[in-house]
Amino acid sequence: MSGCPFGGNKPIHSFNSEMQENNDTPQDGTNKASKGGLIYGDYLQLDKIINAQELQSEKKGNKIHDEHLFIITHQAYELWFKQILWELDSVREIFLNGHVRDERNMLKVVSRINRIATIFKLLVDHFAVLETMTSLDFFDFRNYLVPASGFQSLQFRLLENKIGVPENLRVPYNRKHYRDNFRGKANEFLCRSELEPTLLQLVEQWLERTPGLEPDGYNFWGKLKINIERGLNEEFTDIQSKATFEEKEDMLLEFNRRKEVLMSMFDEKRHEHLLSKGERRISYKALQGALMIFFYREEPRFQVPFQLLNSLMDIDALVMKWRHNHVCTVQRMIGSKGGTGGSSGYLYLRSTLSDRYKVFVDLFNLANFLVPRHWIPKLTSSIHKFLYTAECCDSSYFSSDESD
Repeated sequence: MSGCPFGGNKPIHSFNSEMQENNDTPQDGTNKASKGGLIYGDYLQLDKIINAQELQSEKKGNKIHDEHLFIITHQAYELWFKQILWELDSVREIFLNGHVRDERNMLKVVSRINRIATIFKLLVDHFAVLETMTSLDFFDFRNYLVPASGFQSLQFRLLENKIGVPENLRVPYNRKHYRDNFRGKANEFLCRSELEPTLLQLVEQWLERTPGLEPDGYNFWGKLKINIERGLNEEFTDIQSKATFEEKEDMLLEFNRRKEVLMSMFDEKRHEHLLSKGERRISYKALQGALMIFFYREEPRFQVPFQLLNSLMDIDALVMKWRHNHVCTVQRMIGSKGGTGGSSGYLYLRSTLSDRYKVFVDLFNLANFLVPRHWIPKLTSSIHKFLYTAECCDSSYFSSDESD
């Protein structure tokens, strides 16, 4: 008997014996599908999905091979956009119904926000598949697409609205309001989404309720201001004691810059001014709550909120990466020519890469206000007890003196 070419000269019956010894024999079962009922293809409605690719080039009698890839890629995007909207609406509903007050629901919120971020990671990498098509391959069928455009993706525009992209900061498309490019039901959906509370607004309201912000309670903000002023004064005294004048001059210059940034966060009027310009997106009190969560992130009751804030930044960063990849792909395919929908194409897309489309920009900017750990106010016993519920206690932020 001849042996297997991949397994030496071991006889087949030897492999069969080993399989039986290792319990690798096929298990007995019943083919339930043969008895009727729901089957895989019916459950997934595969007839609708797999037969949903109609090549415009084929209709014109000039079937272009890569148009099929172009359609499949964009259909896949739209399916994932639908899933993102599904997750996003569920998170917004938890906030809207006040269920977020039950901390057990916070894990559900973080899990679904993480899922959205994971999907966007996939969408960022999707462009690598599309870019296996050359610009000449795309040129072969591009004219068949006019006046269709990716801007007309209703789901992506809804996604932007529901996360919280400000309407007044949008770049005009074809010198028109973005909604003017949609008609009928699509326009109605967009109008309705603009009136609904955004994820940004709901997170803002949640941050404003951060325990410890109450001026007549722990008063985190007041204590932080005192500590920062004390710390800056100590740094200034230390710099003044330096012997070398040139070194002192450079250090003073850097110190004054840092002092201006740190003290600016206690200027509520300045915050409101930046808010009116769109450079900040959340209220003054919500900013305080976010910073408190960042400073005391190791406390058990702040760990999940801290994860949520990080995940929101992940979504923002990944959406910006997606936009960047989109810009690069468009430039690679059509250069600086106008888009099929009539826009300036690459130039329009490039204009969407600024912070005006970044929703949680305030969370990114919290890094401006980080201070040495010993400047962070010590927790009083009452707030520490509220934030810490585990048996082992890390008291690095804890003060036994209630008056601190």
